[in-house]
Amino acid sequence: MIGFLRGRLGAKHPPQLLIDVGGVGYELEAPMSTFYTLPATGSEVSLFTHLVVREDAHMLYGFGSERERRLFRELLKVSGVGPRLALTLLSGMSVESFLMCIEMQDADALVRTPGVGRKTAERLLIEMRDRVKGFGEFASGALRSGAPEAPAAAQAEAYSALVALGYKPAEVLRLLKTVEPSVQTTEEIIRHALQAAAAR
Repeated sequence: MIGFLRGRLGAKHPPQLLIDVGGVGYELEAPMSTFYTLPATGSEVSLFTHLVVREDAHMLYGFGSERERRLFRELLKVSGVGPRLALTLLSGMSVESFLMCIEMQDADALVRTPGVGRKTAERLLIEMRDRVKGFGEFASGALRSGAPEAPAAAQAEAYSALVALGYKPAEVLRLLKTVEPSVQTTEEIIRHALQAAAAR
């Protein structure tokens, strides 16, 4: 198993990468979330990798962070999800956003990802809920650790706070959808959600 590569970035043509490691060129596929963090061609790069062995090919996948690779591996365990769809999911949303979708049971957000139908989204919500718990960093806790996206972190914290106030998860999800995307802080998101609840 090849778990890690460090070398010169020879070429990048999404989703393909070419990494020159000591004169050997490794071809990989990577999600767009990794492409966004890549340096210029010719620069040194380090990537976590996952090798998929098929009857007709050995496919190597590269990731800019261990968290991306861990989520990719968990996605592959879901019935009907292969490497291509797992890459698409990682390209369409950050790890933190995906974890929040699972915690909030937000099938609509998953369906907006190309190639993900309603049945696949519902299967992901069911199967990944337990897998993500084993992931060690379930949604809101994961969002508060490390360096998450501010809006996603604020949404997750607001979600946890509203559930703690006694609102049911499904109701919290509906309330959060009424909050304008321009609202960024946890406090403001909670205030707007409570206003929406009072108006009903």
